Amino acid sequence: MAQGTNLVDQVTAEMKVAMKARDKERTSALRMIRAAFIDAAKEGKGEVTDDRAITILRKLKKQRVEAAEQYAAGGREDLAVKERAEAELIDGFLPKLADEAQTRIWVEEAVAASGAASMKEMGKAMGALMRVHKADVDGGLARRILGEVLGG
Repeated sequence: MAQGTNLVDQVTAEMKVAMKARDKERTSALRMIRAAFIDAAKEGKGEVTDDRAITILRKLKKQRVEAAEQYAAGGREDLAVKERAEAELIDGFLPKLADEAQTRIWVEEAVAASGAASMKEMGKAMGALMRVHKADVDGGLARRILGEVLGG
């Protein structure tokens, strides 16, 4: 991402480039992202900050990945390919998440900080982790590692 440019402006700029290039698939995907940003702004929460944009993008990516899995399971590989391509495009706007080794270090720190000792206290540890590293960690990976650390 260019310095000084927020994600909403970046998506809009890339959409204009895609439109000029007559790239229908990319234009369509970028319009979908921009529409989600506009909807979020209309919900009365004001301007879409980068933090909110990242949350929206992660939700959109998750939807695309799940849809691709369902299409593939249903024998519609053509639609699954389209959903995967959109997920990949969305991924390009998201900050890179920590790898498994770094996530494990953060999970262990969160367990120590929260005092969680069993799976019943997983929420305490997850809360401690997300307060500090929400934008940097994959929640699913963190939950899996937490299960291993807490013996679940």
